[in-house]
Amino acid sequence: MDRVTAAEAAAQGILLDARSSGGWWEGELSSSALSTAVAVLALGSSQPGETDQRRMQQGLDWLASTQLPDGGWGDTKKSRANVATTLLVWSAFGMGATHGLKGGAGGGGENIAVSERPAADYASVVARTEAWLQREAGGLEPVKLQQALARRYGKDKTFAVPILMACAVGGRLGSPPDCWNCVPALPFELAAFPRRWFAALHLPVVSYALPALIAIGQVRHLQMPARRPWRWLRGAAIGRTQRLLREIQPAGGGFLEATPLTGFVVMARCAAGAGREPVVADGLQFLRQSMRLDGSWPIDTNLATWGTTLSVKALGPGLPVAGRAAILDWLLGQQYQKKHPYCLSPPGGWAWTDLPGGVPDADDTAGALLALAELDGEERLARNTAAAEAGARWLAGLQNRDGGMPTFCKGWGALPFDRSAPDLTAHALAAWQAWRGRMAFDPEPAMRRAIHWLGKTQGKDGTWLPLWFGNESEPDEANPVYGTATVLKYLTRLPEQDFAGSPLRLIKDRAAHYLINTARRPDGAWGGGCGAAVPSIEETAAALEALAAYSMPGGERCPSGMLEESLQALLELTHEGTLFPPAPIGLYFARLWYYEKLYPVIATVSTFRQMQQWLHRPGA
Repeated sequence: MDRVTAAEAAAQGILLDARSSGGWWEGELSSSALSTAVAVLALGSSQPGETDQRRMQQGLDWLASTQLPDGGWGDTKKSRANVATTLLVWSAFGMGATHGLKGGAGGGGENIAVSERPAADYASVVARTEAWLQREAGGLEPVKLQQALARRYGKDKTFAVPILMACAVGGRLGSPPDCWNCVPALPFELAAFPRRWFAALHLPVVSYALPALIAIGQVRHLQMPARRPWRWLRGAAIGRTQRLLREIQPAGGGFLEATPLTGFVVMARCAAGAGREPVVADGLQFLRQSMRLDGSWPIDTNLATWGTTLSVKALGPGLPVAGRAAILDWLLGQQYQKKHPYCLSPPGGWAWTDLPGGVPDADDTAGALLALAELDGEERLARNTAAAEAGARWLAGLQNRDGGMPTFCKGWGALPFDRSAPDLTAHALAAWQAWRGRMAFDPEPAMRRAIHWLGKTQGKDGTWLPLWFGNESEPDEANPVYGTATVLKYLTRLPEQDFAGSPLRLIKDRAAHYLINTARRPDGAWGGGCGAAVPSIEETAAALEALAAYSMPGGERCPSGMLEESLQALLELTHEGTLFPPAPIGLYFARLWYYEKLYPVIATVSTFRQMQQWLHRPGA
């Protein structure tokens, strides 16, 4: 189809033009009201000078300008209001009032642009915020706020406790020290144990949140000490855990390159009277450098490695030969060659970014292995194979006992991002398959365990729920379309004859049935789930690509007319491959929403490529 070819060429051109000067992709994460509020609170906690006060002013002006009509804030400009982000913004305005910031366009100073917005009326902004919180939480009393956060996060304290601490710092829980009674104590003393014990200790936060556990646990202990003997025990652990906090802080100052995590640590240490220590100084410098010219902050600096591997996989042969060597060298340079100081991960993995705050994880390592396979060339074969084998072994070493893949740490299993996840597991399967037979390591035993785990965890309706993506409009904000499509796409890369006795064929058929007969909209597009009111480019492309790949081997599995109708829907959503408005389907840690401007472009390019293969399949 000439129309598809033209749209594919247009989309490929846009994706190629998005490369950085080095030849790879850095992308652009959406600005985040949550991150901006946390940054303002952190700066305000540190006895800010004139320049930092101007940064706070710019942040508050941006927040005031992005308040939703209902009075709340969502995580992105395209997100609906939620209690976590709105509470943090409310606390940021409380911090602004403490420093006498009353609204207006600040300017000047490093990395600060002069705002062209009119002066904001903070009093009216705060009044609308409090009215929203009254409706959502049932009141502004601390107990009401605690209950509202518990409804959002359940037993997971990873974000609920930092948010309550931020409310205390921002003056929204009453006066100190009583306000600290509203902040649950965190057992920071457990961080004094050897880190290999952490899985058995059942920490109340996920593995990546160790800095927050230490910093917030300590300030809560200092402000509101426990009774004996816990007071003595925690007091004895302060020195060791403070040293650990410094040891795991990356060179750039930002924990995981994340504004929220770094900001929470900074404000906790300042509230503990440690505002002059290096952890705070380096964290503040990270926050200053992360601020955008409009006064906002993103949730993370960038997803450069993740975005690059996705782009390489999507383009395939469409990636110009002249640019391949630079990407390959850069990607090989991102593989960790030493034990990681943050999570003690062994060498061999990749993180989501090339910056010092990254941590190796399963999804990015699988993506890197697939990109390496796409970029592999005879002149680099030995080096690439060695890197791929190290990555494949690293993934196998991370595999949980149940057969699934976690994000960072093996065997924790209690909270999200530590449990096995279907999208990560399927991604690892595709990565192992890409290098199978080309390295000494045999991944087949690990692959069989992973396939059986996916069979056991597939929903009765044929779905899997992804870890890193969601949809705010769906029940429980889940995204069965994206999760099911992602797993199906990667499973189509496995030869069924190699895995006789496994449920591979059955689970693929059930997944395809869900996408075709349950989740697909009448117009041929997809949203996050069954009967989705609003489709997105990302979800439509993911489902269509998976079904086209599923239909390739062994003749027709999907009705041709159905795939063509859905291709028509994708062409319309993207204006013939020329326009790519992103949707807030990305899920960062602890249900923090984001969108990334590259996601819809990458997804569309990858789908057009797969559809071209389907359209030109033998016998078509």
